[in-house]
Amino acid sequence: MEYDVISLLLLVVVGVLSGFINTLAGGGSMLVLPAMLFLGIPANIANATFRVGVFMQSLVGVKGFHSRGHLDTNAVISSLIPTILGALLGALLASWLPLWVLKPTLLTTMIIMALVILLRPEAVIPPVGAKPHRLKDRPIALLGLFLAGLYGGFAQAGVGLILIAALAGGLGYDLIRTHALKTVCTAIFSGVSLVIFALHDQVWWIPGIMLAAGSMVGAWGGVHFAINVDQKQLKWILFIMVTVTCVSAYWSD
Repeated sequence: MEYDVISLLLLVVVGVLSGFINTLAGGGSMLVLPAMLFLGIPANIANATFRVGVFMQSLVGVKGFHSRGHLDTNAVISSLIPTILGALLGALLASWLPLWVLKPTLLTTMIIMALVILLRPEAVIPPVGAKPHRLKDRPIALLGLFLAGLYGGFAQAGVGLILIAALAGGLGYDLIRTHALKTVCTAIFSGVSLVIFALHDQVWWIPGIMLAAGSMVGAWGGVHFAINVDQKQLKWILFIMVTVTCVSAYWSD
């Protein structure tokens, strides 16, 4: 595939928006994948290639949250184990299962999450400073992290919202600490998926690097915004992104 300056700049701009949205909530991939398809990149290649941007934006996000003291390092390992196991299985399944297999699961999860945020926000968005539960005491959160990794390894788009449901709703983290842990999980399983896709020669590195350049800038801005914005505003941003993800997933092929 030949790349022109306009196409590469479009990827950078979409990467910035995606990095910002993914750091604040999730669903930024709903912008990236259509843009890549518009540029003529095959769907399976786009699904693999945009992991480059997700991986790099996640590293920037992790550093930003950690440097400001919002990352619960004690919970990182326990959260990563089920997520990585799910990501490995999901990335392997992606090589032979069609995307529509997991689409009903994504839609159901997103719709339920949107309704809970709207009707009972305290159930999924604890107040700032709330004491979180331990993962071993909340099996439902363990299952949620595994399913998030499974879907993330398979398709990635919208997975941040599933992670938020598991970390905030399941374990009781406030939104800022949820975003910090979510970013760690995303970095790890997107890295795992990227390696698997690269070994299958499904990653186009030039568009991937352009996406990554924009995504890193967007993630940096997203961290600063998330830390400084009022939690009520962050809740509505999350609700909007859940709704947009539901609509996008419903109308996608």
